[in-house]
Amino acid sequence: MTRRTWGLFLLVGLLWGVPYLFIKVAVRDFSPAVIVCGRTAIGALVLIPLAIANKSIIDAIRGWRFVLLYAVGEMVGPWFLITTAEKKISSGLAGLLIATVPIWSTIITSLYGDKTVWQRRRLFGIAIGFIGVVALVGIESITGNASPLAIGIVVISAVLYAYSTIMVTTNLPNVSGLAINSVAMAFTAILFLPFAIAQWPVDPISLQSGSSLIALGIFSTAMAFYYFFIVMAEIGPARASLVTYLNTAFAVLLGVIILGEKFTLGIAIGLPLVLIGSYFASRKTTTSVQ
Repeated sequence: MTRRTWGLFLLVGLLWGVPYLFIKVAVRDFSPAVIVCGRTAIGALVLIPLAIANKSIIDAIRGWRFVLLYAVGEMVGPWFLITTAEKKISSGLAGLLIATVPIWSTIITSLYGDKTVWQRRRLFGIAIGFIGVVALVGIESITGNASPLAIGIVVISAVLYAYSTIMVTTNLPNVSGLAINSVAMAFTAILFLPFAIAQWPVDPISLQSGSSLIALGIFSTAMAFYYFFIVMAEIGPARASLVTYLNTAFAVLLGVIILGEKFTLGIAIGLPLVLIGSYFASRKTTTSVQ
């Protein structure tokens, strides 16, 4: 990769590692519905003009059925669930659990006909990753550091992330990811708008919460998706997916450094196992149909 690509790769890793921190701060004053509506509305306002400018949005609108299904699995469900869960768990733990996406993607891809999942290296990755998740969940639950229900909610979000991405790329392979996500964000914002209005805070909103919500929409939603598609176009989807591991590292470190979250025994044991498992589970040694 060029220096420019490396720079963008690191930037995307930071932008997708920091939202867990922003969410953790925003939920102090805002409900999950307000946060999801706010971040997607901001994201849509930034990305839709770009999709219109490059004339890609029409294709996304034509495939609206798959785009809406993608929106439900990528944004409506996970972003609401993760935001809800972060009332009970740390931002670092949430980011770590989302790092299991490559493992779920590998399993789901096999159901779509990609049999390379049965390679020893990928089976090893899936096994190690699941051991990491079980260890993480078990230790965090037993020590009382996190709610088992909240952990389960984030794992479900990871599965939804994996499925929705595979589903939309399979059914709309030639449609711009920028256009798909801009339309999906608009749909999500509209869907949550009535709930956001009804649940708007009665008490004064703190500067920290308000700033976190705005930053979540601009940086971790609009800019992150925009730059990710640039990186993916330059190095391909397989290598671009490695940004997941960088996201997790940023999420854990930022939670510890900025929010003062504990680097617990569960994270210490689960983090390396999940990252190693996700890496091997997502690696291929032979060419296969995507």
